[in-house]
Amino acid sequence: MSVIIANSDTEIQECWPVMAQLRPHISETDFVSIVRRQCAEGYRLAFIRRQQKVEAVAGFRLLHNLPWGRFCYIDDLVTDEQTRSLGLGKELLDWLCEFARAEGCKRLELDSGVQRFAAHRFYLRQRMFISCHHFSLDL
Repeated sequence: MSVIIANSDTEIQECWPVMAQLRPHISETDFVSIVRRQCAEGYRLAFIRRQQKVEAVAGFRLLHNLPWGRFCYIDDLVTDEQTRSLGLGKELLDWLCEFARAEGCKRLELDSGVQRFAAHRFYLRQRMFISCHHFSLDL
């Protein structure tokens, strides 16, 4: 299996059924336009397809900031619930690490909802660590 960066609207749309499992508030009809808007700001959508079906998706950005310098931020990382625990999430995360290193990034960062215990176990198994608390304020 190989990781593909979605370039066409068709490839982006193919990612929606899996992404909707993580982001159920985004409608299928709005998905491509939302992703395209984010792409204009540096977002990229990577995926793994097996047997003509997208089964794992990651949305990410390469950024700079004062604390970390150049880093890769993962907005979204999800494997289809029907194919979890087959190594696809690890394969996608490993690819993201290699891609980020090749682009000069020194860190990989992501936020995960406090209720996503299975995802947290996965991230910890992948040698990630909890580095901070993320605070939010609805405006």
